[in-house]
Amino acid sequence: MLSDSPELSVVVTQYPSELLRILVIVPFPMAKDQLSNREAQSNKVALGENIELHYQPVKVAPRTFVSQEDYLLADLSILETGLNAQKEGYDAICVDTVSDSGIAALRSVLDIPVVGPGRVMFLTALMLGEKFSIITMWKEWFGLYHKTLTELNLHNKCSSIRSIDVVPDNRALLSGKEDAIVPLLIETAKSCINEDGADVICLGSTTMHQSHQALEKELNVPVINPGPLSYKIVETLLSLNLSHSRKTYPKPKVP
Repeated sequence: MLSDSPELSVVVTQYPSELLRILVIVPFPMAKDQLSNREAQSNKVALGENIELHYQPVKVAPRTFVSQEDYLLADLSILETGLNAQKEGYDAICVDTVSDSGIAALRSVLDIPVVGPGRVMFLTALMLGEKFSIITMWKEWFGLYHKTLTELNLHNKCSSIRSIDVVPDNRALLSGKEDAIVPLLIETAKSCINEDGADVICLGSTTMHQSHQALEKELNVPVINPGPLSYKIVETLLSLNLSHSRKTYPKPKVP
């Protein structure tokens, strides 16, 4: 029997001290007061003191993302907004939509990390449980989720997609409507857990971030808030000096 306890080894990790600027591309044109609803997501996650988030709306966009033409226009508008981010001194990009619009195109022309909340959320859900469900505002958005789940081959890991069937407000978000909408989201999430077998709940849009705290309090499974998660993932990639693979995202032969 040994009487002497081994000494504990303490490792202190130092994050880079230089300022890191992250461009958050908002997928709709909006005024400054409307943009503040999006910026409020930054209060839901603890980031290093050297991390700065800069929110930038696109110039033009489809009214909402419900058709293949909408998807294409969203890709183009987000590509345009982020095209010069690296030249402008940004260290990374987050795209503020679960559709992950424009991300593949931006990765093909930029070396800095480009992250969207959709894939990040679904893959993180599988680190927390066996199956996840997506709760969303509107059935018209189901096509976006099916597109990403198909690309990731994750349909068998998605227990269900349920909607409260309320037309979303991409600018005001849930402001002033929380008392009416949040109980519907809670009820829907409980159905996903109790009837569909979900181990994790995924919010279907960054526009739903204002409901996260209430859902987290009421539910007995993890609830993922996609926007703040994407900020933390980008911070981690930067701290590890990681970015996307050129084998997957080759640069254009002709600029």
